[in-house]
Amino acid sequence: MKYAASFLLFLLLGINGLSAQTLKRNSPNLPGFDNQALNFGFLIGFNTMDYKVVSKAPGLQGPGGVRYADVVNLSPGINIGMVSSFRLNKYLNFRVLPGISFGQRDLLFISDDGVEDELPLEIKSTYIEMPFVLKFNGARMTNVKPFLTAGINPRFDLAKSKKDGLMIRPFDVYWELGAGLDSYLSYFRFSTELKMSFGMMNVLNPKGTGEPEDIMYSDVLDRLTSRIFVLTFFFE
Repeated sequence: MKYAASFLLFLLLGINGLSAQTLKRNSPNLPGFDNQALNFGFLIGFNTMDYKVVSKAPGLQGPGGVRYADVVNLSPGINIGMVSSFRLNKYLNFRVLPGISFGQRDLLFISDDGVEDELPLEIKSTYIEMPFVLKFNGARMTNVKPFLTAGINPRFDLAKSKKDGLMIRPFDVYWELGAGLDSYLSYFRFSTELKMSFGMMNVLNPKGTGEPEDIMYSDVLDRLTSRIFVLTFFFE
């Protein structure tokens, strides 16, 4: 992850330099770009994964005592994908963004008297995803243009196993909202977007792993719904 952060910094410095040069010009770059019926590209993004945790009521928990759980130490992850964008009209595009994302959630269990587990439960994810997105375009201002996005994103987690300590259902459907800025450079369009992604399903399997040492986790939790926040860079 250290190398990914260094790459991101180098990338941003280079893009900012290009953007500064192009924004100084009075004439627009790529004047016919938005009139294309179809265009392609790729994306790279950085995410943090979270859960909305609902613990069982004290009377429904197991014999190990009353405990609660929460996600701590939000860890950075990475997204990689392709872009296919279909022009519907001047202000609306339909986009398909197949890709893969990697991330981790650290779930810490705390007893009712404030005693924490020594180590959080690490739940790693490798998602295959297929976002279907409507992009609402603002008016272009020479070489920049704001936009909003909304869509749904089916995700399947390839990394789920009993080794997590909890049984997590691998499939979920997310609704997503985002906002960003298109920058028209000399040879391509560079876009940044900040997106919030909220899972619709309870991904916790209440049956647990079946391992006796994992009952201390499954007896505590009632519901886990996924939340993912993503900063994405598009090259089209």
